[in-house]
Amino acid sequence: MSMESVRRFFGERNLDIPIIELETSTATVALAAAAHGVEPGRIAKTLAFRLNDRRVVLLVASGDARIDNRKFKSALGKGKMLSPDEVENVTGHPVGGVCPFGLAQDLPVFLDISLRDFHEVLPAAGAPHSAVRLSPDLLGRIVAGEWIDVCQERA
Repeated sequence: MSMESVRRFFGERNLDIPIIELETSTATVALAAAAHGVEPGRIAKTLAFRLNDRRVVLLVASGDARIDNRKFKSALGKGKMLSPDEVENVTGHPVGGVCPFGLAQDLPVFLDISLRDFHEVLPAAGAPHSAVRLSPDLLGRIVAGEWIDVCQERA
């Protein structure tokens, strides 16, 4: 089970980060924001891309952020989002529960600076009804993420 891999990931690192499980789906940014009573920007969405060099990378960004294609290409090269089936095969997590924790295989994790607009963000935790609350800096440290700027500026 995907949430179990997240629990193992936290346990192996001696992290006391509770997984929030809700009765309602949090599979989209809008559903997650409503369920947790936060603005959509605080939902940390995890997106999977296949780059031109064929490697797969994860990008974690603020829930209301949109990719800036020019910035993305400059930072990572040309990329294409994975299909839902590919995402689950590569990460071990279903779409709606994708997160950078407890992955089925090691993947580079990039964190967009849009997350730093918030003192606390809520990424999923391996299932479409799960999340964790943590600071963007802690998120970056525990996934050994690299901070980049690939999203459009907020209006």
